[in-house]
Order: sequence, then structure tokens, then C-alpha cells
Amino acid sequence: MKTLEAVQLQLPLNLAVHSSRFTFIDLFAGIGGFRIALNNLGGSCLAYSEIDKEALKVYQANHLSYLNQDEISLGDITQVDQLPTGVDIVVGGVPCQPWSVAGKLKGFDDPRGKLWFNVISLLAKSQPKSFIFENVRGLASPKNRENLEFLIQQFEQIGYRVYWEVINAYDFGLPQNRERVFIVGIHQRIKGHDQYRFPAPLKTNPRLLDILDPKQFDLEPIEKVKLDPDILFGGVIPPSRNRFQKDDELNDFFVFSDLRNGHTTIHSWDLIKTTAREKMICLTILKNRRRKQYGEKDGNPLSYDDLSQLISGLKVEELEALVEKKILRKTVEPKYEFVNSKNMSGINGVYRVFLPTSTTLPTLTATGAKDFIATRSIHGDNPEDYKRAFLTQIYRKGKYLPIVAKHACRLQGFPDDFKYHPREEVAKKQFGNAVPVPVVEFVAKELLKVLLI
Repeated sequence: MKTLEAVQLQLPLNLAVHSSRFTFIDLFAGIGGFRIALNNLGGSCLAYSEIDKEALKVYQANHLSYLNQDEISLGDITQVDQLPTGVDIVVGGVPCQPWSVAGKLKGFDDPRGKLWFNVISLLAKSQPKSFIFENVRGLASPKNRENLEFLIQQFEQIGYRVYWEVINAYDFGLPQNRERVFIVGIHQRIKGHDQYRFPAPLKTNPRLLDILDPKQFDLEPIEKVKLDPDILFGGVIPPSRNRFQKDDELNDFFVFSDLRNGHTTIHSWDLIKTTAREKMICLTILKNRRRKQYGEKDGNPLSYDDLSQLISGLKVEELEALVEKKILRKTVEPKYEFVNSKNMSGINGVYRVFLPTSTTLPTLTATGAKDFIATRSIHGDNPEDYKRAFLTQIYRKGKYLPIVAKHACRLQGFPDDFKYHPREEVAKKQFGNAVPVPVVEFVAKELLKVLLI
């Protein structure tokens, strides 16, 4: 265990610390998103904690220099007994998997969820003036709300006034639909501890093309047409649409999936030669596969007898032809289901393609997704023409690029000169785990006003 005495003996004695506006400790540091934001505001880091070796290499390469090479590396937070005292702000992105929909939602039953208790214990002993922690939106979901309230109670019991809010990175200048819970605590000994306010959205309306290299893209001005929602959705607007999807405009992205049927969904039967009747058979399976009369699964295979009641004059040979084309596969019963049976897997290695004029990309994640960016824009007066233009002008001509680490770096607000991991997949994973730099900067700026720093 690292004792307080050991920590104090290792405190760096350099001009950067003494001339700084404030000091901070960077827990669960990752590759340093919190640190960049706080350094931008004039802060100096006294110590950092990170156990991932690859993240640590990137962190140290970017943030440690001859001025602060003696800065404390705390290592595993579970092995730290106490933090330095007199610190202005403690920050960190406590591991989010226990609360994430992408994880198993085990909460405090997950060992990573228990890390919150290590944090609370360290804060209780060192009593910093304040803290900022970040986590996935799932922590504030109805399922986990009791856990969030429990954490707040624990912070209050050790002397802090606590504030929390779900903040979207898009609202602070990044073209990414990334919602995260930010928890700010101010010690009650601080005058004005009850005066904190989260920053208001900037209303800058960023777009995807803001992070792109214009030399790689053919961007002609495209005026979007307004369409009746009945034309786009057949009279039923899906409840899953987010704030960036307008109900009277064509989507700025295309989804490759045999399990959906939106106006910008690309099916496997759109990509290979199929007859109008074959398309109709596939759509019939798509529309009926979730009906409970065919099984209790979220999506059920259908037998020939099932389908013959839905499709007039259906022949087994027609289903077998779709099996031959690898659109359908036959189960042991035998029944028929789509070969492409997982949404996130997409089709032919592609899940989503976003137009460069898109308002935003979905949340970057550590696991990543098979997402691409089109290198040109398209126009369509109706859904059919729009989909046809995408297939002929973008997909079939290969006019799309994968989202790479350079894009992820900008999507998270890291500077262009940031030295990310040399392995592309590792770099994208690290950016997916990172905190959006501008959001931290604005949240911290409001905190500094209360601390009178």
C-alpha cells in the first residue's frame, strides 16, 4: 500500500506546480482527457492513477516531460492508502462497464463497480476541495437511479455538496451524440459550495464534416427536401429516433441490416440481384419474425407452413433459392431465418455509413462498430431515389472510408498533435474509453468560479 508519507515525499518540486492556478489528481486517467482539459485551464497534476499498460504508455508520452517526470504514478487505486492533502480537484472516469447497456449491468456486483468505494474512501481521508467524475448515462437510468442516489449520499456523508447532470458532447462543440453523467462535488467548507451550476449548451451546431479532411471528400452543397412523416415512416414514427433525426427529413446515414426496415435501411436483398417477389418474401419474414405466435424469441425463424399462410402461392423452391443466395439459412426444424441475424454485425463488414453532412456520429465505444463515412453527399426527392443514389453513387463505387483513430481523436476533442497509440484498433478503443475534453473543460470552468480560482 502507498502511504501518505510516501506520496508526499514524491511530490514534484518544479515551476509548473508552483505557478499553476490550481492542482488536481487524475484517477482512472486513461489517455488523459481530463488532464488536457484541466491543463488548458491552468491546472497542474500532482498524481495520476492508471493500470492499463497500453493507456499508461500513451498518457506518459503525451503528458510527462522533463518538468514533471517525477510526478507520482499511483498505479492501482485499490492499493493506494491515501492521496496527497491540499488538492483542489480530484477527477476521474470511474470504469463504466458495470452501468453500461453494452456491458452486463452488474453495478456494484461487478468488481469495477466497487471501485467507487475506493474513491470515496480516498476522498474521505484527503478531503480535497472538490471533485469531478464521469460515467455512462446508464448510471442515471431508472434501473440504476438508486445506485446513483446511494453514491451521492456517500459523498454527502464525507462532507460534499453534490451535483450531477447528463451532458451530451454535441452540446459542447463535438459532432458526437455522446451522453455521459458528470458528478461534481464541492466540500462544504468551501464558501459558495451550494452555488455550482453546470454549463449551458453552446448551441454551435457542429457537423461531421468539421472533423474531416476536406481533401478526401467531395462536398457539394446539398439542400434537403422536406417530406411528410407519413411518406418516411408509413404513418408510425419509430420511438427510438433521437434528437438528431428529424421527422420530416431523410436520414443522414444508412444502416445495413436485415432486421430493420427504415427508409435508409440497406438489406442484403438490395445488394445482390433479387426479383421483386424475392424481395417481398424477405420483407414478409422481416415483418413477422417477432410475432409471438411464432415463438418467444425476439426474432423467430419461420417454417414453410408459416410462410405459406402469409404469402400466396409460395413454393419451397423459392425459399431454397434465397438460401442459395445466402440471404436465408435453414434451421434444423426446418425453418428459415436471415443469415445476417445480428444488427451490429451489419452486412459484408458494414454496419452504418454516415454522410459527411451528418449532424453527428453515434457514441464512440471501446468495442467499436463497423461504421464508415461517405466521401460524398447525395440528394433524393423521396426515400426510393435517396436509397438508389446511395447504392449507385456511394456504396457500389466504394466512396466511403472507415472511422479511424484520427477521426476518434477529433470526435473526443483531443488536440491534433496528440500522440495516440500506434496500433489503430488500440487507439480507437482508448478514445472510445476517453472523456470528451471540451465537456470537462466547461464543467471545470464553472467549478473554478465557485472555488474562486
